[in-house]
Parts: sequence; structure tokens; C-alpha cells
Amino acid sequence: MLWRFIGFLFTAGVILFVVGAAGAAYLLWKVSGDLPDYASLREYEPPVMTRVHAADGELVAEYAVERRLFMPIQGVPRQVIEAFLSAEDKNFYSHFGIDPVGIFRAAVENAQNLMRGGGRSLVGGSSITQQVAKNFLLTSEKSYERKLKEALLALRIENAFTKDQILELYLNEIYLGLGAYGIAAAALIYFDKSVDTLTIAEAAYLAALPKAPNNYHPFRQPERAIERRNWVIDRMEENGFITPDEADAARNSPLEVKLRPTGARLQAADYFAEEVRRKLYELYGEDGLYKGGLSVRSTLDPKLQVLARSALVKGLIGYDRTRGWRGPVANVDIAGDWGPAVGKVDELSDVEPWHLAVALKVDDEGAVIGLRPDKLPSGQFSERRDVGRIPFEQMKWAGKKAADILKPGDVFYVSPVVNEETGDEEEGVFELQQVPKVSGALVAMDPHTGRVLALVGGFSYAESEFNRATQAMRQPGSSFKPFVYAAALDNGYTPSSVVIDAPIEIVSGGKIWRPQNYGGKFAGPSTLRRGIEKSRNVMTVRLAQDMGMPIIREYSKRFGIYDDLAPYLPMALGAGETTVLRMAGAYSTLANGGRKITPTLIDRVQDRYGRTIYKHDERVCETCNAPQWQGQDEPELIDNREQVLDPYTDYQVISMLEGVVQRGTATILKSVEKPIAGKTGTTNDEKDAWFMGFSPDLTVGVYIGYDQPKPLGRGMTGGRLAAPVVRDFFVGALKDKPAIPFRVPPGIQLVRINATTGLRAGPNSDQNVILEAFKPGQAPPESYSVIGYQDQFGKPLTVSPEADRAVRSGTGGLY
Repeated sequence: MLWRFIGFLFTAGVILFVVGAAGAAYLLWKVSGDLPDYASLREYEPPVMTRVHAADGELVAEYAVERRLFMPIQGVPRQVIEAFLSAEDKNFYSHFGIDPVGIFRAAVENAQNLMRGGGRSLVGGSSITQQVAKNFLLTSEKSYERKLKEALLALRIENAFTKDQILELYLNEIYLGLGAYGIAAAALIYFDKSVDTLTIAEAAYLAALPKAPNNYHPFRQPERAIERRNWVIDRMEENGFITPDEADAARNSPLEVKLRPTGARLQAADYFAEEVRRKLYELYGEDGLYKGGLSVRSTLDPKLQVLARSALVKGLIGYDRTRGWRGPVANVDIAGDWGPAVGKVDELSDVEPWHLAVALKVDDEGAVIGLRPDKLPSGQFSERRDVGRIPFEQMKWAGKKAADILKPGDVFYVSPVVNEETGDEEEGVFELQQVPKVSGALVAMDPHTGRVLALVGGFSYAESEFNRATQAMRQPGSSFKPFVYAAALDNGYTPSSVVIDAPIEIVSGGKIWRPQNYGGKFAGPSTLRRGIEKSRNVMTVRLAQDMGMPIIREYSKRFGIYDDLAPYLPMALGAGETTVLRMAGAYSTLANGGRKITPTLIDRVQDRYGRTIYKHDERVCETCNAPQWQGQDEPELIDNREQVLDPYTDYQVISMLEGVVQRGTATILKSVEKPIAGKTGTTNDEKDAWFMGFSPDLTVGVYIGYDQPKPLGRGMTGGRLAAPVVRDFFVGALKDKPAIPFRVPPGIQLVRINATTGLRAGPNSDQNVILEAFKPGQAPPESYSVIGYQDQFGKPLTVSPEADRAVRSGTGGLY
């Protein structure tokens, strides 16, 4: 009986074993048949951040769905690897994909933690290889089938990949909180530093995050974060990766997390960065921009960008103050602790050194103020309460008495007062500020390449993302006139051709149009040079009428100002709408000798592998890629850009625009004390004020106006509002540059002429004499007809030496 019973048990055991083995084999067969293809890991291309850099290499902005920077395993410091191995899988380099010892140890530790209580975190038992399998190939579903698939995949991955390859996948894929994917991005986002500069404590904190980043948030859960970090440090010490002294120092260090900003990282570069983003989106689509890992070298010059914003803001504030004080941003209850109340008032984030402040006390001498407390990453406000004072001298622009301007509880903007002699801020002393209602734009670019060096699209990107440099369609007014004159000079006219500046009536569509000069006065017969220097509207209309609008339409298209200018005479006065960027490109074409310039904010784009997939400079260089140096001549760039204006005509226009600065409507720029050419522009009812100008190597364009166009006020012209902004920019941008004259094409003749009549000046004439530029074969004629004028018999008015002498002697005139 006993042997029979033992035999029965043995038989039953064998049957059960066979059935169990068969069941297990069936389960493995079933699960194995549904496993994803792990070979796809070899073509791993994770979503990677696109990074935009300035011309000098500084980081401008980052764009990503998943903020990730791919880092090869060879570039990961050993200390960082050891931190993650200690936290996640210390036997990684010795197990075969599954760590039985680790699983058993985790089970024991979890059981002990449960018995001890205290809410201790559970320890995971999955190996790094299993986590790779789950993160790349499976879902996060909690089921035995998913865990079995994970284990099977881990075994196959271990057979197909090296340990370093598996670890590389893991360290670049894991989510570490705050939008950071992978260790390279996490090091930047949490500590604003590269991986190779992380301390032991910082590496341990990052290694503590993969299981549950939100549970160890540095600001919402700081105590738990430090506890988990120190646990990782303990494991690093236990595993012999760091010494006891290093461990003690790391455990005792504070959790110094320094969050990296997500927007534009360079001061005043928000509008520029957004314009680059739009262009990249246009070129590569959403996936290419946010997942493609593009490396973008932009044209931005950080120093010129700061200078550009400073100059434009100064101009906007200067005008806005003439319109008066509009009152505070808000009014709050300052009884008790005023900090939280002021903190709740939204502050523009990009107007430093401006800050919001609250009036605590107002008297005849000024106001005692409290500065808005800083907002902490946790969302709370700093407990620090800084106070200062606004002397009445620093607010008198807003009213006659301090009490008429502010009252206790008013919230408004202030800026530190800077000592003019030392350049230092005066401690505790502030100036009253207000955000201007008027806006505008500034573009600065290299006229030889079209590279946009600085771009400001308004007073504050945080207030309005509308980019007035590229998106605002505005009438350029008289700043368009140089292209009318360029068309004339390219088609038989000379700078000393004379046009009658006198009233004119034009009938169109049954309506009469009577163009007027600014100021309502007329100067009679005047040279083209005088017409553009003094910005004579009527002369420009007569010139356009004499040439015909189709030719002006063609030239406006050549220069890229308009795509299809309406062929009506008012368009010759800049009545069509365009952008500051397009005007800057057109003026750069003038500054570049008439070769077509296309503005760009991007020099080069490289893909994630470093291959150049876009470059702006399309000039041909056939010998730039020589395999080695063998004494050959240096490479020569072939300039294949379109010549849209004859170089001689181009220089004549430049010479006339220099006259605008020396004798015309933009004499305020003479204080730059460098060769500058340019043109003011003022639209009807002074709704827009423009100045477009250039030195031999720098083009700058500015317009100022309300977003919803309305009159700026009588006398608010381009020469008064926009030209001072350009002057301030040029003074800063050119202060260390030599005074290089404009380049004169070979063959240009500089002839002494009378600036009023356009006739050749006599050898003894000094009064009202200028040097005028004539093309080869051109010269001032002895006499010629005045464009746009006929006598009562239909004959043209002729200018002659006799008339010239009569004018200069005061005994006669040109009529």
C-alpha cells in the first residue's frame, strides 16, 4: 500500500509537472508570438530638442515636445552612471537582463518597509534592461502578462545589444520630471549646467527621479526629494562608488535646484526667437521643429539686440510721456502685509530693470514705495519686502504734484535711477514709469549678406506677441521715395535734373487730388537732390507722373518692397503697405551696390547628426572644399546675386541720401559723426513715423505708430520720432568702428554744381556749391528744361547760366 501510494504521488507529480510545463510552454509560446520587434531599438531616434543659437554661439531658445538632448554613453561621466546604477540596478553589468538577486532583495526590503510603517517608498525590482523594454516597446499596464513580456524582451535585448548600448537607451529615454527627458536635458533644466559638471549630490538627485518624479518635486516636495537623494547617496557609498567623506558632504549639501527658463534665453530676444521659430516651422513642419533635434545658428548679435531694444524703448517712452500720465496699473489694499496683494498683480516678464511697485505713502517730496516680491518656483511669493522712494523729480513728468499722480495702494512700474557720472544704480531711488501705448519696430541688418543682426517687434513680447517688424503692414511714407528716385536716375535723369515744386491737381475717377508738401509750402524749380533732401511730396508726384507708375511699380518689386504695387500716383509717396523688414532689405540692397539682398534670421540649420540641411548664403565657392592645402590661391566667392540697380545709379542714390542727413530732414543723425545715409518718412496725419538708414556696413530701420493707426500729433514726424532712435542705435553700434566712407564705383565723376539750380558751378563759386555724382559720360548740361512746368504757350521752362546768375545775385528768379 505504501509503495502504491508513493507511486501514485510520483505519477501525479509527473503529470502535474508535465501539465504545468506544458501550460508554461504554451503561455510562453503565446506571449512570445505577440512580442514587439526589439530590433527597432537599433534605429532609435527619440524626439530631441531644437536649439537656436546666436551668431556668437550663445543659446537663444529651445523648442521641444519632449525636452531631450541625446548624449552618447561615452559622454556620460562615470559618476552619473554610478548614481543611476545605485538607484536602479547595481548589478546591471553582471546580470543577464533579469536580476534575481535584485528582485529578492527588493521584495525583502519592501516587506520590511511595510512592517516598519512610516510611508516608506517601495523599492522596484525591474532591471534597467527591463525598463528599456517597457519604456520603448510596451505600455505601463500593470499585469502579469506585461511583466512576462518585459522579462522575455529583456533577455532578447541582452543578447542583441551591449550593456553600454542598453544603458545609453535608458539614460536618454527616461522621464525625469519638469518636462525633462534624458539626463542631458535634466541636468540643464534642474541645475542649468551640463552633465559633466554635476556634483555627486546633483547626480544622486537626478538618479532618484525615474520612479516617480512628481513625488520628489524640488519645490513642492523638498523634504521627500532630499530624503530620496540621500538614499541614493547611501547606495553609492555602500557600493563603493564614493568615499564616506564624499557621501557625508553630498548628504549635507542643500538641494540647490536652479530651474532653466523655457522661453528666449537672451535678453530682449523674444521677438527674434519667435520669428526664427516661425521660419523653422515653415521649413520643417511641427515634427521637425519640436522633435527633430535641429541645431540652428541664427544671425543674432546679442550686443546689438540689447542696444536695439534700448534705443526703441527710449524713443517709445519719450513720446509716450508727452501724452501724459494714464494712471496706475491697479490699486490694492495695503493694510497689513501688502506683499501678497501686489504679488497678485501680473507683471510683464521682459521689461527689466522695470518692476511693479506699490505706493505706501505719498507726500510733497515724492512717494515711499514697496517693490513687488519675487515669485518663487513653488508659486509662493518671497517673504522679503524691499522698499524705496520716488523723489518728485523722478515723477514730475506725470503731473505738478505727487498727490495728483499717486495715492497709497496704487500699483505702477518703476525703474532704478542710475547715477550719470558713475553708471551705478542709486540704492533705494526709483523713477516712475508707464508702459507706452504707442509701439513700433526696429530692424538692424548686415547690408552685404542680409543677416538680421537685431530685431525688436515692440515694447514688450510679454504684453503683445505681435511682431511689428515682420507682421505689421504699414505705409512707409517718404521713406519709399529713394526707390522712385532710383528708377528715375536709372532711366535718364540725373541728381541735378530739375522738377517744379508747385501746386498740382490730378483728376482721377471724377475726384481731384491735390498733393501737399509737409508744411504746405512750395519751393519752385528744384533739383532731384534737393527734392529728396527736403522730402518734397509734390516734386515726387511730378517725377512719377513724368516717368509713369509702371516703371516705379517694377522697381518696387525688384527691391522686394511690394509684390504688386498699385499703379496710382499716391503710391509714389509710400501709400502702399509693407513691413520694416522688407524696407530694411531694400535699403540694404542700396547699401550693397545694388545687388539684391534677402533678409534672413538664420545662417545655417543642421540636423541631429550635424549635417547641414539649410544655409542662407548661396554664393558659389567652387574651391572651398579642397581636400588639402597645396599652395593654391585662396578660395574666391562668386557673387551670383541679382544686380537690381546699376552700381552708378546706386551710388548717386546713396550720395543723395547722405545729403538727407547732412542738409535735409534727418540732420539729427549728423551727431553720429560717421558716414550715414537715409530717409525719413511721415504718413498722412502723422500716423506713422519712419527712418530708414545705413552706414557702409550696417542698415537700420525704425517705425513708430499706434497698433490701431491714429495721429501721433502735429509735428511728430519721422525726423523727430524715428530718426533719434536710429541715431541712438548708430552711436552705440558704431562707437568703436572707423568712419568708413561709402564706396565709390570706379568711373563716377564728382562735379561742383550749384545746389539750387543743378548747373555747373563756376571756378570761383563757393556759396551753395556741392559735389554731385555723375555717371561716366554724364555732366551738368549748360541748360535744360524743368520737369513738370510749361509756360502759357506750352513751352517748357529752361534753366540757363543766366538764370543761375540772376538767382545768385538776387536780381531775378527761375520763373
